[in-house]
Amino acid sequence: MVQITLPKNSKVIEGKTWPRPAKARPTREYRIYRWNPEDGRNPRIDTYFVDTGDCGPMVLDGLIWIKNNVDATLTFRRSCREGICGSCAMNIDGTNTLACTKAMSDVNGALHIYPLPHMAVVKDLVPDLTNFYAQHASIEPWLRTVSPVPQKEWRQSHDDRQKLDGLYECILCACCSTACPSYWWNSDRFLGPAALLQAQRWLLDSRDEATGERLDNLEDPFRLYRCHTIMNCTKACPKHLNPAKAIADIKRVLVERQV
Repeated sequence: MVQITLPKNSKVIEGKTWPRPAKARPTREYRIYRWNPEDGRNPRIDTYFVDTGDCGPMVLDGLIWIKNNVDATLTFRRSCREGICGSCAMNIDGTNTLACTKAMSDVNGALHIYPLPHMAVVKDLVPDLTNFYAQHASIEPWLRTVSPVPQKEWRQSHDDRQKLDGLYECILCACCSTACPSYWWNSDRFLGPAALLQAQRWLLDSRDEATGERLDNLEDPFRLYRCHTIMNCTKACPKHLNPAKAIADIKRVLVERQV
């Protein structure tokens, strides 16, 4: 039988239960993953009670209320609060999503909140996205051309512009990549759904003139072909995009160019 030894201090333990706010009705229970690399303690689950009459309806509103009124040490990322920046991506009730667009009312019972799975944690709900952003940079997400630069702009037909719909809207929140089992085990070499969705965006751009080089860069047993079409990425995307289809389209093009 295989025996697995967990790293020291890796077991998640029960943490502190904070008192309910005085005279607050109704309240929602938040059970939040907490970990501080500086104190040498095990990660823990702290329990808070949010006064829903004193904050907005979204999960992020509750987190901000906790930080402002109960525990200022709670750490998480957030910015736009409108589902545009992707900063507040986290695992809520077992699903990767954006805290700013997830309503408390969508969750029955206590809200269980963790950082995005299978990524190194910086602190509390903040994952380390260094590798994720490096992978995005590796697909060179900008227009590559060899033709002389036009005096005004690179023109594109309406039909060619429509080909980018469903691709350019990606906000790089990492919900899809961190929902992918292939990415969990091969994130050092597999680019993951988010980067590959962006790769397809530039492969389809009629103004780009580096299609061959881009395909050469992707044709690798790990960078692309570790995708096994599990579809977790498409299910997890908070912008309702379809990374799995984009990856399948790249695979098809690579096969067609060999014929």
